[in-house]
Amino acid sequence: MTEQGVRWTAEQVLALAPDDASRKAGARLGGAGPWSQTGGSASGAVWGLCKGSGSKPYRTVVDLSGPAYKCSCPSRKFPCKHALGLLLLWAAEGLEDAAGTSAGRPADTSAGTSTGAPDWADEWLAERAAKAARPAADRSDRAGPADAEGARKRAERRAARVGAGVTELEQRLADLVRGGLAGQERAGYAAWEETAARMVDAQAPGLAARVRELGTIPSCGTGWPARMLEEAALLHLLDRAWLGVSGLPEPLAATVRSRLGLQPRAEGEAVRDHWLVLAQYDTASPDGRLTTRRIWLRGLASGRPALVLDFGPPGRPPGLALPVGLVLEAEARFRPGSAGLRADLGERFGPAAPCRTAPTGVSTAAALEAYGTALREDPWLESWPVVLGPVVPIPGGPQGGQREGGQDDREGPQQPHKTWQLADAEGASALPVPLTGAGSRPGTGLWQLAALSGGGPLTVFGECGHRGFTPLTAWQPGSSEPVVLG
Repeated sequence: MTEQGVRWTAEQVLALAPDDASRKAGARLGGAGPWSQTGGSASGAVWGLCKGSGSKPYRTVVDLSGPAYKCSCPSRKFPCKHALGLLLLWAAEGLEDAAGTSAGRPADTSAGTSTGAPDWADEWLAERAAKAARPAADRSDRAGPADAEGARKRAERRAARVGAGVTELEQRLADLVRGGLAGQERAGYAAWEETAARMVDAQAPGLAARVRELGTIPSCGTGWPARMLEEAALLHLLDRAWLGVSGLPEPLAATVRSRLGLQPRAEGEAVRDHWLVLAQYDTASPDGRLTTRRIWLRGLASGRPALVLDFGPPGRPPGLALPVGLVLEAEARFRPGSAGLRADLGERFGPAAPCRTAPTGVSTAAALEAYGTALREDPWLESWPVVLGPVVPIPGGPQGGQREGGQDDREGPQQPHKTWQLADAEGASALPVPLTGAGSRPGTGLWQLAALSGGGPLTVFGECGHRGFTPLTAWQPGSSEPVVLG
């Protein structure tokens, strides 16, 4: 293999696992024992045969430029444990030994292909390469005048249906405010799910998602009335914006259409850059039917943030997985609206490689200013991606704490607690930001952040919003290895 200089770490490989069970099973397959006929190519692919419970070994191949995976096993998980095991073997530089070259037995490179892969692997790799090389014009539908006129009429009919749904939702919100919030805990979620279904019928999936989130708030614990009123107000603002969308500036109108779930009228800007993967995490929809994977990227040349979303149907994780800390050269096409964050990854130019340096951070004041600027473009934006640094975490605790001389001035278990904060290590700002829970298990990442810091400065990536800063990834001074929080 000639791509030895861009190997991933074991932590980056295991971050691709769809769940804990796959992570453990993949780790058990990360040794040479079950593998045979392994190999890799300079173009960024690895392959091998893994002995399983059946008579025939499983054929596993990974395209590192995706990453993308192909395995003959029946697993519906993606990537499967065999793909994870093969990547772990590659990360440990064990492919050649597993192939038998150290014993004088050459790896199987039957079929004489350009990649040196066996025919079953090379066929799949060739299909991926041909698809990537196909001109964009050949992959898109060519719309003539008749198609354009039909599209215009369909858009008008959909706009009318969305308008009817928005009007109905406005009446629902008015009834909510008129009747008060006190009875919402007893009313339950069913009525809001019915309203969300009506928004789906109106072809406004963005409204349906916000309605479902609104209906879950009464079961979220103390302080829910204030949060519900806030979300209802934002939903009302979105309704009014749609009803007057024709009079809005085009960038704001594009944001409104995006928030309602309508397709953009025009293609967005395409940016080719080396994109650093800052964070990746999954969230489930309120009804549990859909898993959303959020992947945060940052252009090393442009400095531009990008949010890539992927979705998984019930029982299956999203297909796209990018390990945190890798850099991939690719074209990102940004969708109009949503403050210019949402992007789709297009053509990629070579395999991903680990980043050699930690990203540069900004002060807490600059982070808050960036979020405020973004809100002018998208009033419904819940957070803005920011790299803070150098910053020091200030753990929360009971108010008062210890007085000088060691006397404790706490008055009992009912004493309110301080909020965790991040403060600039160099005193550049007097505006420490409050912290919210980190990672998939809120709260656990905060203690992890404090342990990494040990009272010293860190570089931290996260989402800065009106409720505070959610840390997702951290780097210790002088280290390029990211630590995923939570």
